[in-house]
Amino acid sequence: MKKIAILGCENSHANHFIKFIRENEEFSDIEVIGVYSDYPEASEKLHDTFGVPIMEDYADAVGLADGIIVTARHGGNHYKFAKPYIESGIPMFIDKPITISEDEAVEFMTALRDRNIKVAGGSSLGKDECVIELRADAEAELGGKTIGGYVRAPYKPESEYGGIFFYAPHLVEMVCEIFGRYPISVTAKKTGKTLNVLFHYEEYDCVGLFVDGSNLYYASRMSEKASKGLEVKFSTDWYYREFKEFHSLLGGGAQPISYKDFIASVFIINAIERAIDSGKEEFLHRYEV
Repeated sequence: MKKIAILGCENSHANHFIKFIRENEEFSDIEVIGVYSDYPEASEKLHDTFGVPIMEDYADAVGLADGIIVTARHGGNHYKFAKPYIESGIPMFIDKPITISEDEAVEFMTALRDRNIKVAGGSSLGKDECVIELRADAEAELGGKTIGGYVRAPYKPESEYGGIFFYAPHLVEMVCEIFGRYPISVTAKKTGKTLNVLFHYEEYDCVGLFVDGSNLYYASRMSEKASKGLEVKFSTDWYYREFKEFHSLLGGGAQPISYKDFIASVFIINAIERAIDSGKEEFLHRYEV
């Protein structure tokens, strides 16, 4: 039996993941030994619903857990919650945003790399079937080479959970999955309740439309001879696919993405934030892990 702790359990991932453990036979080898949140009502709700133990401190499961899930609403807490468990060398699921700080993101991944700790997570939008389909089209150069794209998603610029970092990872993850994790630069312009971002790649641009107060997701890819757009609708399959990746890590499976690629979205969102403030094209900071 693999024992896990869920830290920052105010996020909806906690509910879905515990339900998978309780209801899906393939995850019956997992036991949730504790949940923790800076918002006590969140852990109390999970306790009342599923009977899982409440931890008094986020480090209480050190030496007891075989893996941790960090899914706090505020990405500024993710590294803090994970840090006490690094010496244990156990696999980790880290929700979006991985961190808010670029320096912290590199420090975090370097620590995991040095301990050979496997990690999965990020925005669940990368696991959407439409995004997966468009990525496959791009890799196969269906209709020819990619010449551009358009992605739409919600954002909450005034969120108490890190401002733009709270929701922006969803759109950014879709862009990363379909078009690549390393745009050269970005430009951004706010208009009313929208934020328009151009992701500049080597041979084309992708348009990102963030909309405050809307829950519509959409992704499209333009190629030399065709175009294809798909509405991205909520699905519990997102949670299932990402939890399955974490379950694989608990069993000794391969890490699904490199440490460097895992934190690419942190650098993209920071560049977007700089572009909003400067009104100019902002180049992504380069980094190594």
